[in-house]
Amino acid sequence: MTQIPTLDRRQALAGAMAAAALVGGSAQARSRSMAFSEAGLQQMKTLLESHVAKGSAPGLVALVSRSGEAEVVTAGRMSLDGPAPMRRDAIFRLASMTKPVTAVAALMLVDEGRLRLDEPVERLLPELADRRVLRTLSSPVDDTVPATRPITVEDVLSFRLGWGVQFDPGLPIQKVVADLPGFGMPNPASPLTPDAYMRRLHAVPLMAQPGERWLYTAGSNVLGVLVARAAGKPLDVVFQERILGPLGMGDTGFWIPRDKVGRTVTGYFPQEGKLVLFDAADGRYAKPPNFPAGDSGLVSTVDDFAAFARFLATGLAPDGRRLITQASLKAMRTNHLTPAQMRDGEMILGPGRGWGYGVGVVVEPNIDGVPPGAYGWNGGFGTSWFNDPAKGLTAILLTQRVFDSADPPQLHKDFWRAAYASLP
Repeated sequence: MTQIPTLDRRQALAGAMAAAALVGGSAQARSRSMAFSEAGLQQMKTLLESHVAKGSAPGLVALVSRSGEAEVVTAGRMSLDGPAPMRRDAIFRLASMTKPVTAVAALMLVDEGRLRLDEPVERLLPELADRRVLRTLSSPVDDTVPATRPITVEDVLSFRLGWGVQFDPGLPIQKVVADLPGFGMPNPASPLTPDAYMRRLHAVPLMAQPGERWLYTAGSNVLGVLVARAAGKPLDVVFQERILGPLGMGDTGFWIPRDKVGRTVTGYFPQEGKLVLFDAADGRYAKPPNFPAGDSGLVSTVDDFAAFARFLATGLAPDGRRLITQASLKAMRTNHLTPAQMRDGEMILGPGRGWGYGVGVVVEPNIDGVPPGAYGWNGGFGTSWFNDPAKGLTAILLTQRVFDSADPPQLHKDFWRAAYASLP
């Protein structure tokens, strides 16, 4: 399907809605007022525009959705050095907002019996059999003890498999994992194939015993390989057939086709008070990767990701087909960490948050204003999202400004509060 017909349909729909409002917009206004406060939406728009004006990000697309109503704000530009204004269908690098998509694919296979949560992953990932574990995190890589038990599928989904990002560059293990996807900055240019990745991991000792600690991000890459092997198809094909296609997410994938580069934002990294080029629109995501990273590889638009967020509330495709069981969705949105594991992972999770399968789960009241029961995740290349089942609220913010720490920029936190302030 080419891009031009897709845009034409969207424009036709927008035109029809505008015409309906001119002819008799009272019903639309009543529907909107039931879902959102007009004053709150205006305040949110003003807030986001002010952040762009003061340089928090070159541009953004924000969406709040509730009761079947979606409100979208666009502000700023596609790039710092270009005149093109931000557009609703702009393509962003999702980074870690890829994780819930990978988790959904895995849980679909659990529903079908192709995977079991309690089974050792070595059935399909023999490279991970007979694991050794570092005696201490600071030990030399050959100072190991045997793993007390095999790694299970649930360990991988809950990020308790024993591998993850470490922030101390002096640890001996850092030299071993420096170029492996899932242990540092996402790199779609990695030369490793999924099989080569697993061969490399075979030689890497675990950093913790299976089930012991929550360690960030590597689990989604192992999960992506596991999903591909369980399904008997490459991960991008699994995503397309099971999730992206059925949900109508036509602008989401592991790379940006040539005819969509013009809708892709330029990425920037904050450095010494300035934003410097991180990735051009036709840069590192403009060709298919050797390793489709289940932790960070997707690009998408706000409407595509909103379709995915809506799906997580029901498990249904737009045509009514059930794609995943309610039991799997509940497990995905439920915190699986102990209080000690939450405290151990707080630098990344944030205060009062646990981890489900591919998503952070708010467990306790926190200063960011997102209440217990909400779930979602952020992408370090400038994106954030949560669903709040109690309020029926979805909030998505896409920017092209890379995070400069695990703590999201103030722009995102202000947007989260504004999303709640927009409710009547």
